[in-house]
Amino acid sequence: MLIKDLNPKNVWANFYSLTQIPRPSKKEGKAVEFMYEFGKKLGLETIKDEVGNIIIRKPATPGMENRKGIILQGHLDMVPQKNADKVHDFEKDPIEPRIVGEWVYATGTTLGADNGMGVAVAMSILEDKNLKHGPIEALFTIDEETGMTGARALKPGLLKGDILINLDSETEGELYVGCAGGLDATATLAYKEEKVPAGMKPFRIAVTGLKGGHSGMDIILYRANANKVIVRVLLPMIKEMGARIASIEGGSLRNAIPREAFANVVIPEDNVAAAEALVAKVCEEVRSEYSHTDPDAKVELLPAEMPGSVIDADSARKMVLAAYACPDGVARMSDSMPGMVETSNNMAIFKSEGGKLVVQTLLRSSVDSAKETLASSLSSVFELAGADVVLEGGYPGWNPDMDSAILKKMKEVYNRLYGKEPEVKAIHAGLECGILGGAYPNWDMVSCGPTIEAPHSPDERVNIASVEKMWNFVLEVIKDAPLK
Repeated sequence: MLIKDLNPKNVWANFYSLTQIPRPSKKEGKAVEFMYEFGKKLGLETIKDEVGNIIIRKPATPGMENRKGIILQGHLDMVPQKNADKVHDFEKDPIEPRIVGEWVYATGTTLGADNGMGVAVAMSILEDKNLKHGPIEALFTIDEETGMTGARALKPGLLKGDILINLDSETEGELYVGCAGGLDATATLAYKEEKVPAGMKPFRIAVTGLKGGHSGMDIILYRANANKVIVRVLLPMIKEMGARIASIEGGSLRNAIPREAFANVVIPEDNVAAAEALVAKVCEEVRSEYSHTDPDAKVELLPAEMPGSVIDADSARKMVLAAYACPDGVARMSDSMPGMVETSNNMAIFKSEGGKLVVQTLLRSSVDSAKETLASSLSSVFELAGADVVLEGGYPGWNPDMDSAILKKMKEVYNRLYGKEPEVKAIHAGLECGILGGAYPNWDMVSCGPTIEAPHSPDERVNIASVEKMWNFVLEVIKDAPLK
C-alpha cells in the first residue's frame, strides 16, 4: 500500500505531494511555488508576501458568514537529517515514505511530517467543497526550523481572521496553549594551522549510533549528545597523551540533538595503545550511562590518512575545555506546569572550518530571564577560553491563556467526538505562535497535531490513526466555529 491510499485519502495524498518536493529550511522555494499554484488552481485568493509566506483565503459558505474567521497555520520547510550511509540530496531528491505497521517513516531520512502533515490538513480543508465553514485563511510560513524568519517577517494587517489554529504540535489528543522562547548562541575562536609533529599516527574518532532528536521535544529524554561525548575523548587525549586535532565535525542543525560527531587527530606513536584504551573506556561508560536512551552508542578509534596540518595546540585545548564545560540539556524543570521543561540548551554543532573553531547552540526557555541567565553562563564559559560569542535570533515565548474561547470550543468538540477531554499543555519548543501573536495580538491561538515521534531525526515517524483523528477533529472545530 502507498501512503496516498491511507485514510483520510485527501490528507495523505497532499502529504505525499509534499514529500516529493525538496524543501529543507532556507531552500523551500519549490514548496512556496507549489503552494502558490495550489491556491490559484482552487480559484482562491492567494498571496505570496515579500519573504515567501503564502496566504490562501477561502470565503465562508452561505449562512456561515457570522462565524469568526479561522486561520490554519503551518510551515513549509522540513529538517534535513539523514543516516550516514544514506545517499540523499535534500535540495534535489524526494523523500521516500514507507508504511511500517501503524506508522509512516521515511527511508534513511527525516520524513517531513513536521510540519508537512499539518500543511496537508490545511490543504485538504481548502479543497473540500462539501465542508460548511466560516471564513478560512491558511498561512504557510517559511524557514520555521532555522530561525522562524517567515513568522518574523509577517506584516500586520495581511490576515483578517480572529482565531489561529497552529497545526505544528506532535501529540494527538493534546492541545498546546504556550511554548518556549529561544535564542541562538555562536562561539568562535580563530586558530592557526601548524605542521604535523614528527612521530605521530593519524586516526579518526567517530561517535555514532545515538538517537538524537528534537532539541525541544526530546531534550527531556536525556539522550546522549554526540558533541559532549567526543570531548570526553578529546580532552584527556590532548592533556595526557599529547594528541593534536586536525579537524572536528559534530552535529549539523541547532534544533537537532547531535547524533554523530567526528574528529581527525594525530597521536604520538607511544601513546596509541593508551588512546585505544581511553576510547574503549568512554564507549563503555556512555553505553552504561545511556543504556535506556542510546543503547546502540558507538565510540571508535578508526584508521585515517595523515592530515596536511593540525590546529594549534593552545586553541584546540581552550575550545575543547569550553565545549566540555558548556551547559547542555535540561537546566530547569517548570514549577508552574509539572513535567514540562522550563529551560534548556542544546550544544548542537562543534566544527572547525575556515581557520575557526565554532560551537553553535540553541537555548530555550518559557521564562525570558532564565533564558538570558543561561545565555550569560554559556557566554562566560567561551569568553574565558578567548572565544567571541554572538547571541542572536531570539524570539519570545507564548504565554498560555486558559480562558481562551477557541480553547473552550476545541475541548468541547474533542470531548464530543472521542468521549474525553484533551490534555491542555505548554510545549518546550519554538512554535511560531509567540512571534505571530506579536504581529496579531488580537488572535486567539491554540496548537494541535497528529502524533509524530522522533522529529528532526531519521527515525521520524507519524502515527497513521492519529492523522485521521486530527483531521476529523479540525473539521468539526471549523464547522462549529465561534460566532462573531
